[in-house]
Amino acid sequence: MSIKRYCYSCDLKDDSKLIAEYKAYHAEGKAWPEITKSIKDAGIVDMQIYLTGNRMFMIMEVNDAFNPDKKAAMDAQNPKVQEWENLMWDYQQELPWAEKGEKWIALDKIFQL
Repeated sequence: MSIKRYCYSCDLKDDSKLIAEYKAYHAEGKAWPEITKSIKDAGIVDMQIYLTGNRMFMIMEVNDAFNPDKKAAMDAQNPKVQEWENLMWDYQQELPWAEKGEKWIALDKIFQL
C-alpha cells in the first residue's frame, strides 16, 4: 500500500480569543469522535494541522483508498460532519485567493530534496 501526502492551507479569523477557542476544539482528544472517524474512514492515515499567526497548514498522509472527491461527498452526507464544518466557519476564513465558500486550499509543491 502506498502513502501519498496532501498539504492544504486555510486562515483563521485574526482574533486571539477565536484562535484560542479553535485550538481548544483541536486539542488532543477534543475533536468530535464522529469527525476523527470520518477522517479515518476516508483513508486518511495521519493528519496534522500547524498554525503560524492565523494561517494554518494541514498535512495529510493518505492510503490508496483516499479520494478527495469521495471524501467531500461522504462529508456532505454526514450531518455531524456538516455540523462541525458549520461550527468551524465561525473561526475560519477564506484565503484571499480562494473561491467563494472554499476553505482549505491545496498547496503547490515547488521544491523537494
